[in-house]
Amino acid sequence: MADRAAGPAPRVHALGDAALLVELPPPATLAVQRKVWALGQAAQAWPEVGEVLPGMNNLTLLFDPERIDAGELELRVLTLWPELGESAAGEARTVQIPVAYGGEHGPDLHDVARHTGLPADEVVRRHAAGDYVVYLLGFLPGFAFMGGLAPELATPRRSEPRTAVPARSVGIGGAQTGIYPLVSPGGWQLIGRTPLALFDPQAADPTLLRPGDRVRFVVESVEL
Repeated sequence: MADRAAGPAPRVHALGDAALLVELPPPATLAVQRKVWALGQAAQAWPEVGEVLPGMNNLTLLFDPERIDAGELELRVLTLWPELGESAAGEARTVQIPVAYGGEHGPDLHDVARHTGLPADEVVRRHAAGDYVVYLLGFLPGFAFMGGLAPELATPRRSEPRTAVPARSVGIGGAQTGIYPLVSPGGWQLIGRTPLALFDPQAADPTLLRPGDRVRFVVESVEL
């Protein structure tokens, strides 16, 4: 039985002959995610591990099977896990994101309202009232996967994805919210848009958001 103080124990799965997936049971929490980051930082120092890929509530380790077998690496992970502290993954910040909700900027706001049974203005209120945490960046440069969406706002992705989602669109995809940093195909429900650039390849720090950041959405305008 896992030590209660250490939190839930991870499950470890082989991904082929040279990779392990370390996965935590849902729901994702910031405390568990910080332990995932701490495990990743520790694994980067293991000479048998070539690459560390943190995800939301999981971590993938790519290793050299000629230097260590999967069973030995799994045992190392499970032994270390209860001893890990929480990594802050850099300096934690609170970032405010202004959003124009609805209208041309949020064409799916009323679809989300119909799915949730809430008035459109209440969807906006509850979305902007959330306290979100960036768990990881992925899919596109600067695309932040965030936890903290109110459960009643969870809405499935569109049955027919768009071929081109406008950059800086704020959307809901299942139990998560996120912002498209660039024009790209996508199936998330678009409820608004921010004027802030999420990704600037010319900047010294090219992504606006970082893992561990807290995000607050600020209502700039609402068009119902």
